[in-house]
Amino acid sequence: MTIWASRRGNPGGSPEAARKALNKDTILEMHRAFKLGGRKAIEKVMRNQPAVFLKLLVLLVPREMQVEHSGGVKAMSDEEIEQAIEAIQTMLAVQAEKTQIIEATAEPTALPGPTEVRQLQRKRSECRGEANLSSLSKSP
Repeated sequence: MTIWASRRGNPGGSPEAARKALNKDTILEMHRAFKLGGRKAIEKVMRNQPAVFLKLLVLLVPREMQVEHSGGVKAMSDEEIEQAIEAIQTMLAVQAEKTQIIEATAEPTALPGPTEVRQLQRKRSECRGEANLSSLSKSP
């Protein structure tokens, strides 16, 4: 220890430096632990504690994400546009290969008329044991 270190107000160093060192050490140790068994641990938590897994995911995502629009197509060169078109065409071709097309034609069917609908309703109500009010006779 130097003569100047003993005269300072904070012999342990600044709190900011201590916090940075602790963060660095913690991240290095977490990285080492992840390399040893991180994937298995994540899969176990995902399977056994989905709420904890979801909370961890949410904590990793930044609260506010800056999205900057940079020129778009206008800023692209002709080569870049052609490459982008080729990439899109390739993606569409792959998707088309995965898609199963079913060819069929619809056959028109006639809807039942009002009389048929009333008959069906009557049958349903009789099957349910409901009394048909129109068939009841008036008591004298």
